[in-house]
Amino acid sequence: MSGLILAAPTSGAGKTTITLGLLRALKNAGHVVRSAKSGPDYIDPQFHAAATGRPCVNLDAWAMSVARIKSLASGHGDLIIEGAMGLFDGAPPNGKGSTADLARILGLPVVLIVDAKAMSQSVAALVSGFARFDPTVRVAGVILNRVGSDRHTEMLKTALAPLNIPVLGAIPRRDDLSRPSRHLGLIQAGEMPDLEAFLDRAAACVASNLDLTALRAMMAPSNWASNADIAQKPCRIAIAKDAAFSFIYPHMLVDWAQSGATILPFSPLADDPVPDADYVFLPGGYPELFARQLAGAETFMQSLRSAAQTSDIYGECGGYMTLGEALIDADGTAHKMAGLLGLTSSFKDRKLHLGYRTLQQKATHPLITTANAASTYSAHEFHYATTLDAQGRALFDATDAQGTLLGPIGLIDGRVAGSFAHIIDRV
Repeated sequence: MSGLILAAPTSGAGKTTITLGLLRALKNAGHVVRSAKSGPDYIDPQFHAAATGRPCVNLDAWAMSVARIKSLASGHGDLIIEGAMGLFDGAPPNGKGSTADLARILGLPVVLIVDAKAMSQSVAALVSGFARFDPTVRVAGVILNRVGSDRHTEMLKTALAPLNIPVLGAIPRRDDLSRPSRHLGLIQAGEMPDLEAFLDRAAACVASNLDLTALRAMMAPSNWASNADIAQKPCRIAIAKDAAFSFIYPHMLVDWAQSGATILPFSPLADDPVPDADYVFLPGGYPELFARQLAGAETFMQSLRSAAQTSDIYGECGGYMTLGEALIDADGTAHKMAGLLGLTSSFKDRKLHLGYRTLQQKATHPLITTANAASTYSAHEFHYATTLDAQGRALFDATDAQGTLLGPIGLIDGRVAGSFAHIIDRV
């Protein structure tokens, strides 16, 4: 197996579109290709999976152990990793968790995607700065994005020539390769009706404008070991899965599967009853966009309340809000939720909660705690909900990436628990 990382100087440079086009182009050319996304991102991996037909994993250099990262990166075929933000951008104060950190851990070369739409000779100063900034991170090639013409491309290549860093190609400006956005960011892959046509357009554009042979030759061979040291705990886990509950890290599913769990998906939006299971997991997502529909899903809500008598139930972010007393939407309308936790959340006055979290357990819950597990977890929080009321026993004490104490987070009541934080790994 071999791989490389696609990174950029800044967010918004076009990394995702080029990554998707490259993944589909390599697949179309008959190559075995896998993908990963740097950092705690739920949206882009869905598009990656659609482009390759294979699951996409998150590789998080802040929240995951080195062993976890190398295990998830292992596998057969070419590995293409999409970076996050700028190459050296990570959590404060020192940038830990950046795409550059991931390159160091895995020993992979970086291909720098440069948005050149408003640039000519200055591109050389930019690329030179990134290539020389850290000698432990190897910028092996450059992709020029959003170039305006053949003349523009030649100006850029001429400026870059003295750096002796290969230019793998130039992608022209294309309005038909942008994705619509809303709410927390871009729409999800399953909500894009013309997704296949979009991926095919991106693949055709990449295949005709990039030197795929040269790019594959830059990939570094690797032999990361797969880590299968997971305690066996055969069980049945019911997991909510639909447009309202879709934010779940693939490695969590792999962990559960390797531990002997049987996964039972169900759809609250379809008013499915909660399957008979040892555990019930409500992932994050967009319950606020479907609050009225969820409140009216009587079969789901009643079965969830009944399940709390016999199963251990855990909710993250949107799932946590669904377990609460009420969810107030952006219009100020209150919708009754399951009433299993003393939580009232509101989107009437949006407030961004964003960043890495370290969670120290104040109480244990069987779905996230095993006999040999640590009681501290790395996690990420990203939501606009405001907590109006939280009555009951706190689940965690939380600190941010800088170690600042944030106080208690989450609630637990009997067999039901949850929090706004998405757990990524054990510390």
